[in-house]
Amino acid sequence: MVREQMDRQGLSPDSLEVIEIRDEADAERFGFPGSPTILVAGEDIQPPGPEQPAGLTCRAYRRRDGRISPLPDPEDLREAFAKIEP
Repeated sequence: MVREQMDRQGLSPDSLEVIEIRDEADAERFGFPGSPTILVAGEDIQPPGPEQPAGLTCRAYRRRDGRISPLPDPEDLREAFAKIEP
């Protein structure tokens, strides 16, 4: 999903960096709110609220139509990537 959207917007999918969070210590160190977490230019595309602690957990996203999903709304990705120079 992420690589596909990058390609559509003229960004190199090969520039995607994947960081493996192996344990709770990694989750704390990176402030990891769950999988998948997508950062664009260091910013979470849908920042979690303060009630979302760091940890090894599954992440839920709220789609623009109000549904809860394990993946972010594609429009959130488009907007985040639109802020980056190709």
